[in-house]
Amino acid sequence: MGDRPRRPRSAADGPEFASLTLDRRRFLVLLGGAAALRALEPSLAWAKRAATLPALQPWSLPAAIPAHPIEAARALIGAAILAPSYWNAQPWRFEVDTGELRLLLDAQRTLPLDDPDQRFAQMSLGAALENLLVAARAWGQQPSVRYLPWGTTSRPGSSLVVASVTWQPGDRARDRLLHSALTDRRSNARSYDGRAITMPNRSQLLAQVGEEARVHWLEDRSDVNAVADLVHDAVRVVMSDRAAQAERRAWLRGSDGDVREHGDGITSERLGLGGPAGWLSGRALHPQSRFYGWGTASMAKDMRDLVRSSGALALLTLPAPSEAGWIVGGQAYERFALRAATLGVAQQPLSAPVASLQHRAILARRFHADGEEPLLLVRLGHAKQPSPMPRRGVALVSTYRTS
Repeated sequence: MGDRPRRPRSAADGPEFASLTLDRRRFLVLLGGAAALRALEPSLAWAKRAATLPALQPWSLPAAIPAHPIEAARALIGAAILAPSYWNAQPWRFEVDTGELRLLLDAQRTLPLDDPDQRFAQMSLGAALENLLVAARAWGQQPSVRYLPWGTTSRPGSSLVVASVTWQPGDRARDRLLHSALTDRRSNARSYDGRAITMPNRSQLLAQVGEEARVHWLEDRSDVNAVADLVHDAVRVVMSDRAAQAERRAWLRGSDGDVREHGDGITSERLGLGGPAGWLSGRALHPQSRFYGWGTASMAKDMRDLVRSSGALALLTLPAPSEAGWIVGGQAYERFALRAATLGVAQQPLSAPVASLQHRAILARRFHADGEEPLLLVRLGHAKQPSPMPRRGVALVSTYRTS
């Protein structure tokens, strides 16, 4: 029989689907591509997420100040923001205007209930200012500072201007040793090994504090333990203010990864809270949680134990209150902390006994500093250094005027 003639297709027959024949090689190529895409999905998701994260400041600085004025200002700001700040809130902003660099208080990054007089915020700004000045001097510049150029009130429509800095080439580089520590300084909340601070190291630390501030020293074991008990009680008093604790908790992060994602804040481990209370800090430090009393007791105990592990304690004070006192106090603390870094001495500032008004005077008496204004208690010793904490990048904290 002959082949039946093939009927021509019409539109009524519906669409024609071509079949695709895959040989083994093509099949394996497609299968491998699908597997690779699936494997890349977490990386692609992270890349998409990373695009929304804040730009972080690297913990590195140039060897010399850049020649261009704007780039020079950026380099100085980059040094400034490596400073420590209360709860790592980084309450600073910078304005650059025709060779002048202004340091401003960012009110959105303060803790009004916990730090009502802004002493810790302004000390944070003082530390940032000192970093900037150390970098300028180490880069062969001669900086000049005007404190509170518009007084203690904010300009209309703007923030409090804490300091105005100008600079010009100097005769020689200074502060090279402290400059080397700008990227190495850490606040170390680990338990120390109890070893004393040597007399030469003590002398070099005390030498960093100028006439505007004072530092008092305790190293006798019974004295250290007495201050540890005072810190324990002060932590409990400070944390009894649940409204202020809610404000502090806004800066508490669950992990170092969360700190990097926000570009600010601090973890319970960096506060010195360990064990079960550290693992459950999200609830234990929540002021509305039924675990809060237990978390408060655990934190007070942990802080007492940390102080007891110290080789020495230092109390920074002001001989008398002044408008720029807290700024100058922050500068003194930062020079102290930078010198400690060069000596391999661990240090951690403690705010609770200063924040508690009823314990502030007792603290001063313990250090034989009656009549002086306590600024910050610092524990000193020896321990493994932690990794650096993230800082928001220069572009996020600065504005520029070029005309």
